[in-house]
Amino acid sequence: MALPSVYLVDASVYIFRAWFSMPDDFVNSRGEPTNAVYGFSGFLCNLLEQTGAEHVAVAFDESLSKSYRNEIYPEYKANRDPAPEELKRQFSWARAVAEAMGLQCYADDRYEADDLIGTLAEYWRARGHPICVVTSDKDLAQLVGEQDYWWDFSRNQKLNAKQLTEKFGVMPEQMADYLALTGDSVDNIPGVPGVGPKSASALLGHFGSLDTLYERLDEVQHLGIRGAKSLQKKLTDHREAAELAKKLTVIEKSVESALASPELGRSVVDEAKLNRLFDELSFGGMLRQRCLRA
Repeated sequence: MALPSVYLVDASVYIFRAWFSMPDDFVNSRGEPTNAVYGFSGFLCNLLEQTGAEHVAVAFDESLSKSYRNEIYPEYKANRDPAPEELKRQFSWARAVAEAMGLQCYADDRYEADDLIGTLAEYWRARGHPICVVTSDKDLAQLVGEQDYWWDFSRNQKLNAKQLTEKFGVMPEQMADYLALTGDSVDNIPGVPGVGPKSASALLGHFGSLDTLYERLDEVQHLGIRGAKSLQKKLTDHREAAELAKKLTVIEKSVESALASPELGRSVVDEAKLNRLFDELSFGGMLRQRCLRA
């Protein structure tokens, strides 16, 4: 009998999406914005109603400027503006709602949500469970194995490893190397200047990995890639940048705080806590009832 899927939710994606898409007139009795937590709560209900999932983790980013990646590269994510206070407050509420709904929540002051998800994915896959990573972030595609799925829930794109390869042009396990070559503007990772998605895909299709590419760098000039000779020079000149980028793009899979409490079975909904929260947030009865019975 197949073991149940484990759902690993990248919370920030859905909180930010609600923040930008939900109307600004969602406020509580104090006039504080609640649109992001309202949209996120609805997303959690939709996910649980559609899947009936009993093994769920919700991973949060505790800081955008204190992760171990900033120790490696201080400019990591430095291009992002700090979250406004009215959004930070909603992240706290969003976690409180998820916990009241009986979901296991994770955050770490040194590791990102990606690393918490990576650690839990490794733990549960080793125990035979299929993994479903709920996100729209291509970085997390690197966690998807043969039994697993990457699910961009809002766009209803649920992709297995083969479909991810078709979407991104590289196999899931090559995604960290791909981003090391192309760079990732979202996270302020420079990569190798002049190496775009097509070149990176062709290089990894031929060599398999960044390490092998640099072991056999002399072969690049002979490949049937446009501008192969100049490409070899770019890779040579920017080898240090590519290897630094790889340290940033690889997802950690052994975060101690996640391994300290990896059990993901849903708890009973804390009705009293959820009602108190929704009173504070001035949420109506329809969402409240969905969350209580999800």
